Amino acid sequence: MEHATPTHDRPSHEPLETYLGRYADVLRRVFRDPEDELRTPLVRGVPPSDLRALLASGPLRAFIPSEHGGRGGHVAEAMAVLETSGYESLAMSLTIGINGALFVQPVAKYGSPELQARVFPRFVRHQNMGGLMMTEPDFGSDALNMETAWWTEDGRIRIRGVKHWAGLTGLADFWLMTARSRGDGGRLGRDVDFFVLDEHDPDQAVVVEERFHNLGLYAIPYGRNRIDVRVPEEQRLRPHRTGLKMMLDLLHRSRTQFPGMAIGFLRRLADEALDHVRTRSVGGRSLLAYDQVQRRVAELQASVTIASAMCVNAAETAGIEHDLSKNGLVANSVKAVVTDRMHDGAQSLLQLVGAKGYRLDHLAGSATVDARPFQIFEGSNDILFEQVAAATLGAMRRAKERHLGAFLADYAPVRRAGETFRSLLDVQIDPDLPQRRMVDFGRLIGQVVAAELVIDLGERGYRAERVRGALEHLRAEVRSAFATFRSEDVTQPDEEPVEAGAWLAQVGRAGASG
Repeated sequence: MEHATPTHDRPSHEPLETYLGRYADVLRRVFRDPEDELRTPLVRGVPPSDLRALLASGPLRAFIPSEHGGRGGHVAEAMAVLETSGYESLAMSLTIGINGALFVQPVAKYGSPELQARVFPRFVRHQNMGGLMMTEPDFGSDALNMETAWWTEDGRIRIRGVKHWAGLTGLADFWLMTARSRGDGGRLGRDVDFFVLDEHDPDQAVVVEERFHNLGLYAIPYGRNRIDVRVPEEQRLRPHRTGLKMMLDLLHRSRTQFPGMAIGFLRRLADEALDHVRTRSVGGRSLLAYDQVQRRVAELQASVTIASAMCVNAAETAGIEHDLSKNGLVANSVKAVVTDRMHDGAQSLLQLVGAKGYRLDHLAGSATVDARPFQIFEGSNDILFEQVAAATLGAMRRAKERHLGAFLADYAPVRRAGETFRSLLDVQIDPDLPQRRMVDFGRLIGQVVAAELVIDLGERGYRAERVRGALEHLRAEVRSAFATFRSEDVTQPDEEPVEAGAWLAQVGRAGASG
């Protein structure tokens, strides 16, 4: 295909509309060419020539500081790039998100000027990419107990360990690597450190031991990586306080920006759904004439509005000048709520499209498997909702208020939504909730956080009917989440497996009242 003009030949002040339009043209050529079998969703990876063309159009410049040839690292522009990517390919949006939120932004905030001057020009001029390696085979969600260790050896930092499920495995030029310091007795430190690895330096190259056959997101390679590298001290990031605070700041910033990936994807689902139900007839009527179909399409459109509100929030709060280490309530709510909506939206489109959507080479089929892992990586949604619940309960204890409706109506992060839903949340909260109810409680608070952001969007002048529709949908979600939270579910699993055919013994037997 025709190659894009290299990004370093274009001015960094190019109008945003022109910049996004040109990138969108390349995306469409890559992901919508019906005659190129190499571009089917069934093929793993992106052909190198296509990937070079995509990166040459400059999507990562939105994340890079202007002094290094980027557009300035403005979050609003970065979110617009993610949206443009996600409309054509969720995997491409995630690729840009990995590079931007999990590598470029942390290095721009915590890397030395010398490190930035060596790394960022290679993104701009040579289409380099970077990713984050954090997860380990035995320590996924339990990241603080990671066993990858570092120590000083012959004037350099030696890092050893195993990492897996890092997006862009075997493809990235740079890695942001997490490790814990190893003391003289072999004991690992409690804090977490971050190091930049350059794959083009033989001493810093990661060995890919296994490539995974991931379910969905075929364009992104994942695998298991053996780490045994030596890096100079200047490639260690410099935390402003502790490494743990830096990690929380990094993760909360990334989670806050998830809606950038979600909104393009959700807009595409809503557009495809509306186009399908307008043109498809059943029983002599357009599908759109059926009430349940209208409900599904309206829910998809509500998700777009909710994601839009979250994008505005990210644009104004997720810049690297902000410390997000203590922003877990909103960041975790945003990530969990919007990724649940991505999954539900894909399922809804599949239901509307019917049998032909049950193919990986149809948008509905690929969207269903591509959206699912978003509910797992960067924090499983169940865990994030539990953390949201814990943060809310902690705030209620400090306020000495146990009535949920009264507390939320006076709680700064959700005050307007709390007042809106106050009558629905008439309940005294037991601060000692079992885990399953903590997850349910966190899911409830997540919907309230989403409503707060939508209310803010409406006050800014966003299309009023879309805001009303989203808030009505969220009101229903709050009612449902509240009912689930109030239910006394104490069921426990039976540790004995059910025998095959156990039900057969009941055939022909009358009930106890018979």
